[in-house]
Amino acid sequence: MGRSINALLFLLLLLCCAAMAVSTKGIFGEDLEPRLEERKKHKHSGYSEAECPGACQFRCSKTAYKKPCMFFCQKCCFKCRCVPPGTYAHKEVCPCYNNWKTKRGGPKCP
Repeated sequence: MGRSINALLFLLLLLCCAAMAVSTKGIFGEDLEPRLEERKKHKHSGYSEAECPGACQFRCSKTAYKKPCMFFCQKCCFKCRCVPPGTYAHKEVCPCYNNWKTKRGGPKCP
């Protein structure tokens, strides 16, 4: 008798866990589905200051001018919280990074 009750309680617990896993709501009622505006962001946005050096290291990996590239890329990343994908071009992905200009009108960010 005791084993059948334990087995029944175990199955009930298993069903509750399965139901919670299928639900899109968390334990405290928060929505676990990503918000629409979060889905629109690309993976190159929202960098923290700790992530900028790594992103810029890759961005500047193929240039012959690594020091200035790293300096300006990090400056742009700290301000814009974004680094375009790849080692060249694709700046349209990060509007702030793309639109920041020097005093002479040239691009500030590599």
